[in-house]
Amino acid sequence: MHAETILTHFSQIFAPNDPGHPLTKEEMNTAEIIHDGYIAIADGKILQVGSGEPDETLLNEDTTIVDYTGKVATPGLIDCHTHLVYGGSREHEFAWKLNGMSYLEILNQGGGIHSTVQATRNASFDELYDKTKRLLDYMCRYGTTTVEAKSGYGLDWETEERQLKVIEQLNHDHTLDLVPTFMAAHAVPKEYAGRSEEYIQLIIDEMLPKVKEQNLAEFCDIFCEQDVFTAEESYQLLKAAKEMGFKLRIHADEIASIGGVEVAAKLQATSAEHLMMITDESIQAMAENHVIADLLPGTTFSLIQTTYAPARKMIEAGVPITLSTDCNPGSCPTINMQFIMQLGCFQMRLTPVEVLNAVTINAAYAVDRAGKIGSLDRGKQADITIFDCNNIDYPLYFFATNLVSDVYKNGQHVVVNGSLAN
Repeated sequence: MHAETILTHFSQIFAPNDPGHPLTKEEMNTAEIIHDGYIAIADGKILQVGSGEPDETLLNEDTTIVDYTGKVATPGLIDCHTHLVYGGSREHEFAWKLNGMSYLEILNQGGGIHSTVQATRNASFDELYDKTKRLLDYMCRYGTTTVEAKSGYGLDWETEERQLKVIEQLNHDHTLDLVPTFMAAHAVPKEYAGRSEEYIQLIIDEMLPKVKEQNLAEFCDIFCEQDVFTAEESYQLLKAAKEMGFKLRIHADEIASIGGVEVAAKLQATSAEHLMMITDESIQAMAENHVIADLLPGTTFSLIQTTYAPARKMIEAGVPITLSTDCNPGSCPTINMQFIMQLGCFQMRLTPVEVLNAVTINAAYAVDRAGKIGSLDRGKQADITIFDCNNIDYPLYFFATNLVSDVYKNGQHVVVNGSLAN
């Protein structure tokens, strides 16, 4: 088979291993680093990856060859935890945070997520679509090629449905692939204050069946946290969701450890997310039940906290980890996966190889797409992020700068010299 496009002479290509499961322990710090590498693409998929001059059998008169001397290629970055679709913004809370007010204090005063819920309820489909598209455009320029996107700023069916349909439409229209998650259990809506059990039952009885009927989400998620939803409520919702055929995620142990990780382990959720306050016992439960730890260092940074999830301890215990932005208007307003990766090194003491594995192959398993993305194996989508540097260490060391020069999505050149292609 001839290649349609061959990208040549990379200083290094980061090629993760895909053993058929998320990487853990020593696997996290291993990958093939190809020098003077090339990537051959055909029909939007990886055809061959190698070193030196491409095999002549790959070439014909129509093959396009692009020289990337002095640059580094990785699989497209995967952001597997975002809250992309929302109305309004929350920069007015920044001074409160700087003055020491906690996330839950802001929430309990009627700020935080409640203000975003109201703004999202008031926003039209087109307003939400346009706002989310702008975020996706930024993400693409920063090297992200696949994004998990949650609902959860409606807390009523009309708005939750609108959020999910925005995700659905953008998955069709936009360059990037979106993976939809239903998260009506993001907070207790004001109209159900003091009646969280009733609200959970409403989600189970009325919302989940509609999501399933319209095929609007693959995953179901819940915020299991002090003053939000209990472990018992989380188990009730996620068990019902699993019985309906949803895959499971859970926000857990972000502010306090109240049993959310144990819910994830018992139900064998795909991932548990945040985990800054996780216990050693919970780490072991995740390892034994093959639950992926989706870590969000940008949230700790944004909330001006000092406790980062214990990534090193998790890796050593056999828990596969990923790193994601948690892009949202309140606790982590960023789309920059490169900064999240750098926090993984600077604050979590992860190596560059561990970080790159976390945001490629392990993240692909976290969004249930490992058969298609996350590595450069033959037949996978030609999703490729190209950095303007000579080695894989540099974009982790040279922080707070967008070093992505080019991005290929399904073999198409979608970011060219730092700008979106026309």
